[in-house]
Amino acid sequence: MDTGTQLPLCKELEAAFDWWRDAGVDCDFEDAPVNWLASVPQPAEPVPSTQPPAMAEQRSELVAAPRAAIDTGHLPKDLTGFADWWLSAPERVPPRGRKHAELMVAVPEPEREDRDVLLSGPQGKLLASMLRAMQLEADQVYVASAIPRHLPGADWQALASGQTGAVLLHHVALVSPKRLISFGGNILPFFGNDLPQGSAVLHKINLEGRSIPLLATRSLPALLDRPRWKGDVWKAWLSWTDPAQAG
Repeated sequence: MDTGTQLPLCKELEAAFDWWRDAGVDCDFEDAPVNWLASVPQPAEPVPSTQPPAMAEQRSELVAAPRAAIDTGHLPKDLTGFADWWLSAPERVPPRGRKHAELMVAVPEPEREDRDVLLSGPQGKLLASMLRAMQLEADQVYVASAIPRHLPGADWQALASGQTGAVLLHHVALVSPKRLISFGGNILPFFGNDLPQGSAVLHKINLEGRSIPLLATRSLPALLDRPRWKGDVWKAWLSWTDPAQAG
């Protein structure tokens, strides 16, 4: 065997990645935020969509509607009317809970399995466990999503620049909760804040002359994939609700 033969570059990279993966390192970490998309060139011509026609139509509706079709000045002024408006199109998943909840939970979108109940799958089970640990009953919590149905590959930047954020803020104002938890950095800009750089960040949002405490944390899918992050969320919750226990 000729030991002086050099492997192709792609093989060398593959071998290096395998070595680090076997060593237990499968992610790249850096303290400073990085704009990973800054240098990505835009295609010269539109790339044909590989999505099924039905999914492509749903995506077009949810991205375009916040900009053009939703008149936030004419949204329903009560929670019952808002729920009816929210379900005015097929395949939408309703929020659940009641006005003046002890805690409102906001997530980007329903789970894939959701039909009549929001967060009916693994994310919902995780949330239920967290709420039990927080000593909150189901009727004390209002659960809502920023968009009305599960939409893989949603253009969250386009949604944030449209009226979806205004609709979500209107929803929060109608619920008027004592506290608000936002799961997932995708929707934090909807509340007028930057993406979170940590696992849990405290904010406040001002709505109709009232300040509502906001705990922004990673998404429920991320907490399912990285169980160690749950501890950070729990510490943030204690600091938020009972500083004496957090210490």
